[in-house]
Amino acid sequence: MFKFVKGYMESIDGVAIYPMISLIIFFAFFMILGWWVLTASKSYIEEVSELPLDKDNQQNLEI
Repeated sequence: MFKFVKGYMESIDGVAIYPMISLIIFFAFFMILGWWVLTASKSYIEEVSELPLDKDNQQNLEI
């Protein structure tokens, strides 16, 4: 199965660019996510972390 895929992919011109584009997108996404985590305000992080425990925002789950 892999030989079929490998042979097919080798016949496509310029196919080597797709793994590089994927790596760049992957790296950029995690760099942006890391930057956001490091620069997020502590008050926002505390507010979001308390949402699951906040009874005012929960829907009435009792039937």
